[in-house]
Amino acid sequence: MARKTFISYKYSEARELRDDILESLGDDATYYTGETSDSPDLTDASTEYIKKHLSDMMYTTSVTIVVISPNIIKSQWVDWEIEYCLKEITRKNRTSKTNGVVGVIQEIEGGYDWLVRTEKRSDGCNVRTYTNGLLYEIINNNRYNRKEPTFACNRCNTVCQLNGSYISLIDQIDFLSNPHKFIENAYDKSEDYESYSLTKVR
Repeated sequence: MARKTFISYKYSEARELRDDILESLGDDATYYTGETSDSPDLTDASTEYIKKHLSDMMYTTSVTIVVISPNIIKSQWVDWEIEYCLKEITRKNRTSKTNGVVGVIQEIEGGYDWLVRTEKRSDGCNVRTYTNGLLYEIINNNRYNRKEPTFACNRCNTVCQLNGSYISLIDQIDFLSNPHKFIENAYDKSEDYESYSLTKVR
C-alpha cells in the first residue's frame, strides 16, 4: 500500500538524490507531498513563511525519508522537519500521527565510508558503525532504541538494522532498489512506536 511521504534533505547537496528517490517510487510518487524541481524558490522568504509552507506539506504524511548527506547538520531545516514529523500536531481538532522515519545514506564517490565503517569481529560477524558526529542528535537518539532489542545475530548481539532502531539508516543503492520495502518498514514501526523509546525533540 502506498504511503504519503515527505523527503527531508539538504538542497545544495542532495536534490539529485531526492529526484532519484521520487523516480524509484514510480506511481507511488503521486503520494509524495514535498518539494520537487518545480517547487518555488523560497530563498528570500521569511522563516515563519517557510515553516508554514513545510508544515503544510508534512502534516498529512505518514513516512518521512531523510537523505543523510555529508553536510546534513549544516541545514537549518532538516532537524526541525524530523522533529515536526515525529510529534503529534493538532490542527482544527485533528491530530497528526507520529511519522515513520527512514534515513537514506547518500553514496559519495561510489561508497559510504564518509559515514559508515564496517568491521569484522573475531566471531566472524560484520558490524557497521557510524560517525555520529555527522548526524543530528534527534537521529542518533532514535537509533538502537527499541525497548526490547531485536538482534540480527544473537551470537554477537548485533542490533537488527530494520527493527532495532526507530530511524534505520539504509544505503542509497539498497533504498533505490526497493523503496517500498523500507517505507513500509518505517510505517510499520510508526504503528508500533510505543515499542521504542522515542526522542521527539531536538
